[in-house]
Amino acid sequence: MIFKQQKLLVLLITSFLFIGMKSEKDNIYHKDWIDFNKNGTKEVFEDSKAPLEARVKNLVSLMNVNEKTCQLTTLYGFARVLQDELPTDQWKNEVWKDGIANIDEHLNTIWNQEKTHTKYAFPYSTHAETINIVQKWFVEETRMGIPVDFTNEGIHGLCHEKATPLPAPIGIGSTWNKELVYKAGSIVGREAKALGYTNVYAPILDVARDPRWGRVIECYGEEPYHISELGKQMVLGIQSEGVASTLKHFAVYSVPKGARDGEARTDPHVAPREMFQMYLYPFEKVIKEAAPMGVMSSYNDYDGVPITGSHYFLTELLREKFGFNGYVVSDSEAVEYVSDKHHVAKDYKEAVRQVIEAGLNVRTTFRTPESFIEPLRELIHDGEISMKTIDARVADVLRVKFRLGLFDSPYVKDTKAADKLVHTKEDQAFSKQINREALVLLKNENNLLPLDVNEIKNILVTGPLADETSFTYSRYGPAFNPSTSVYQGIKKYAGTKVDVNYVKGCDVIDPNWPESEIIPTPLSRKEQEDIDAAVEQAKKSDIIIAVVGEDDNTVGESKSRTSLDLPGRQLQLVQALYATGKPVVLVLINGQPLTINWENKFLPAILEAWFPSTAAGEVIAETLFGAYNPGGKLSVTFPKSVGQIPLNFPFKPGSQAGQPGAGPNRAGNTRVLGSLYPFGYGLSYTTFEYSDLKVTPNTIKSQADVHVSFSIKNTGKRAGDEVVQLYVKDEVSSVTTYDSQLRGFERIHLKPNETKTVNFILHPDDLAILDKNMNWTVESGQFEVRIGASSEDIKLQEKFIVE
Repeated sequence: MIFKQQKLLVLLITSFLFIGMKSEKDNIYHKDWIDFNKNGTKEVFEDSKAPLEARVKNLVSLMNVNEKTCQLTTLYGFARVLQDELPTDQWKNEVWKDGIANIDEHLNTIWNQEKTHTKYAFPYSTHAETINIVQKWFVEETRMGIPVDFTNEGIHGLCHEKATPLPAPIGIGSTWNKELVYKAGSIVGREAKALGYTNVYAPILDVARDPRWGRVIECYGEEPYHISELGKQMVLGIQSEGVASTLKHFAVYSVPKGARDGEARTDPHVAPREMFQMYLYPFEKVIKEAAPMGVMSSYNDYDGVPITGSHYFLTELLREKFGFNGYVVSDSEAVEYVSDKHHVAKDYKEAVRQVIEAGLNVRTTFRTPESFIEPLRELIHDGEISMKTIDARVADVLRVKFRLGLFDSPYVKDTKAADKLVHTKEDQAFSKQINREALVLLKNENNLLPLDVNEIKNILVTGPLADETSFTYSRYGPAFNPSTSVYQGIKKYAGTKVDVNYVKGCDVIDPNWPESEIIPTPLSRKEQEDIDAAVEQAKKSDIIIAVVGEDDNTVGESKSRTSLDLPGRQLQLVQALYATGKPVVLVLINGQPLTINWENKFLPAILEAWFPSTAAGEVIAETLFGAYNPGGKLSVTFPKSVGQIPLNFPFKPGSQAGQPGAGPNRAGNTRVLGSLYPFGYGLSYTTFEYSDLKVTPNTIKSQADVHVSFSIKNTGKRAGDEVVQLYVKDEVSSVTTYDSQLRGFERIHLKPNETKTVNFILHPDDLAILDKNMNWTVESGQFEVRIGASSEDIKLQEKFIVE
């Protein structure tokens, strides 16, 4: 009944608006063109057969200053800045009466922000029809009729009510499955297109090198090659559906000093060579190989210059060197920070001038559009910014709109099709599969897992996240999909064969957190009683499954941490459960590496689930009971202590070594060394054997390819996945470079006793380093190919020479 009422409401509104405009506006629509500027003449920009640059140039020449400045800012959607779900008469008095560059997150629904909930988001066809109404207003009611680019977030599924949910990006990174990521991108793109969105803010290409940083959860990992390969597939997938992909966050954003976030968001301590080899590498590679149409500039500085106000970053690097030809939007407050935080502009107006001169195209933040447009118009009027610069910035925006087809087909053609194109049964199956492949088995002593449902009578599922589902939505994810908790998933899977009980045990945090991470406090009576209740039930159980970690309130943007231990009373709960003598399986729900040293030493089995999406309980239950064999690998290093940070892969020779135990400079045994789990690590319920490495030719010229092949065999009794990893070591170089670097990976599925041959090709770019003159160069010398199951578990090695 509600569905029918919503549909009727939108149809009535649509009919009213379209009929009301019919007499004046319908004559702009012709068989093969639209008279956007309503002058009865087919202009060059309205001709779909005209060259792209000619269309852009023609349109810019016909626009006035007010219209141009409106193409340089964002209007945030309903309940963020825009107070109206649909056009009103008042819109004729708003600054966007002259158009707007884009409208962001309009009617998408943020799951934990009630103010954004709207009847126009769902059913999907209702949303598509409503977006058409908004687009129709801009086409028909503004002088030039320039269509809007509707943008939205999409880092783990489109940020829209009931869109297909995906795991958090750190989980996507742990799949190491390029085909899967391409498919994920194509789903996001298809759903965006069907709903009326034309631009998706994804993927995030930040290199997460400090695990304390809260946004590790939104990154693919810590290694630039791995990030670039998955990021490229996400871009190609999104844009295969005719939707723009906007990369985040350019540049050097992911290493704020001390991993601080929130009001800090600044001062990355990164040397120039490291910046290019580590933090810019994914952006350059993805831009050159996937041609994304958007880039988001970050709000940090680099070496004293705010990125969003840097001509070097936004023009010289991004456009002239990397070849980017889309448009650049600012991250929230990036423009404002130029004056308010970085203090390199005397006031906000000067900040606006600096960012436009630097190469920014569109200011995007949670403020009204006129807050940017008015000072920009004053700068133009006073002659402080040339019209040549303004025209160039506007042209970049319009060029993307032409490439998206907005001037040929500005509306969702078949709005009813959205109900069949968004979150299909196939998409739901895919959602479960990518969640499965994101799981990483960290420990499995004496093959405790998988559990045999026929041999267990009583299971206790406990922990603060055992019967929780909020983490399955998390930030920027689809809202309101049905979600299954781990407890419910296990209970459903076990059916009537096993008595499955649940006791929470403790909360995610204690009342004194985060202060309790540095000043421990005694358990309160209530906290002790809650742990005791879990222990009493544990004594009656054959096995304990403890679901612990972080939730959406303890990890994410502006939620960086000083400790990486389990927060609150969770370790006390786990230790009390262990003391019962019953086997404890630890399931981790978290968005960043955790220093789970005690847990790793004493508990027999640990499964890393990251932040899974709504199928969490189902896929974790399947994995614990053996219906699925985990094959994910870590895309970040787990340190043993925050005192070891930075501790990552790749690393410079000796930079993560121990201290001398002998000789004149011996320091003694004063430091914890090594990682808890290395980059690329992950176990399986089966075993694999590597053999027959061939590297040909063994001597090459600097611009030749190297072919690498080897065999991988499943030597166990279960089918399973292995992520094979290729690392390259440059043995002697003119400048110090990394000990080894990832330069290839594939996720391989093998049946028991099955053998496959894996082939990689190393291209010259894979061997290049930044030499003393900061030029990318393939130097002569000896290189070593390393094939491994992780960055530390190297199975095969072979050398070749570059002459």
